[in-house]
Amino acid sequence: MSWIEIIPFDKAKGKLKRLYERVTGPNNNVDNIMLVHSLRPNTMEGHMAIYKKVLHHSENTLPKWYLETLGVYVSMLNQCDYCVDHHFAGLKRLLSDDEKANRIKQGLVSRTFESLTTTYIEGLKYAEKLTLNPSELDKKDINILKENKISDGEILEINQVVSYFNYANRTVLGLGVTTEGDILGLSPNSSQEDNWKHQ
Repeated sequence: MSWIEIIPFDKAKGKLKRLYERVTGPNNNVDNIMLVHSLRPNTMEGHMAIYKKVLHHSENTLPKWYLETLGVYVSMLNQCDYCVDHHFAGLKRLLSDDEKANRIKQGLVSRTFESLTTTYIEGLKYAEKLTLNPSELDKKDINILKENKISDGEILEINQVVSYFNYANRTVLGLGVTTEGDILGLSPNSSQEDNWKHQ
């Protein structure tokens, strides 16, 4: 499950127990990416807050399935199977169309981005550059997004989702987190800002 000690749900006390209760899914399941923070609950609280605000906030205007697609792509680039598996399952759930989800995933693997519009493709290209070569970005990269009808607020959404996934990928890869025991594809409710429960 991880290369460092994890305090399981049934042994947690105090603040850790309260945080676990906030992020549980069915049968008190807590995703391993959250469990790995158990020795420092403050970092779990920070992780969950940014995850919820960046990916699952009601004021985002880009479609949630596209934000998940960005996360899957960044995770592929970082070779983080944990996040690919979790967020591709979430993408499939959001689309309710396994065939379309599989076409999108294949387009990400091949970097042809088949079945996506030019606007979404440009966002993925920005995500790739921000992940692999961030120091090479300049204003023209942002202008390309604007030329493809992505607003400044949506550019910020893309930037923050990509940045979050780079953080999450490094948390997982750096601590040996696996999906063992996880329920894939769950996410918190976007319409309830303080609700971190996974469903």
